[in-house]
Amino acid sequence: MKAWLAKAGNDLRGAEVDLAADPPLVEDALFHCQQAAEKAMKAFLTAHDTPFRKTHDLDELASVCERIDASLKDALNPARDLTVFAWEFRYPGSDDPPPEAEAYDSLSLARAAVQAIRERLQKHLGFDDDKPDLMTEETET
Repeated sequence: MKAWLAKAGNDLRGAEVDLAADPPLVEDALFHCQQAAEKAMKAFLTAHDTPFRKTHDLDELASVCERIDASLKDALNPARDLTVFAWEFRYPGSDDPPPEAEAYDSLSLARAAVQAIRERLQKHLGFDDDKPDLMTEETET
């Protein structure tokens, strides 16, 4: 579970680095935003011993997460729109990338989803501010 969250954190960082590049790597940032949300959702499902199929569909993953904890809906519902970035713009022939502002909006959605899941997992596992951060892989849970 912690490995999934650590990967989600790396993807958020990757999106930030991509957007800080000159010029910004918008397409890569969008991919990392989708991946961060996906991996966070898979962390949540893993922590709740809930199997999931190999998928990039955030709508499918969010639906299962929300069945476990309905309070996640506000954070995960907007992130569903990131699903398309798992494949769009990854290969030649795709349309022009969206504007940089959309990538920043997507990063905000991904951050919100990851943070909401992180908070729920800290409560679920009995972590508090004095315990290790769930976004690192120092100890396996």
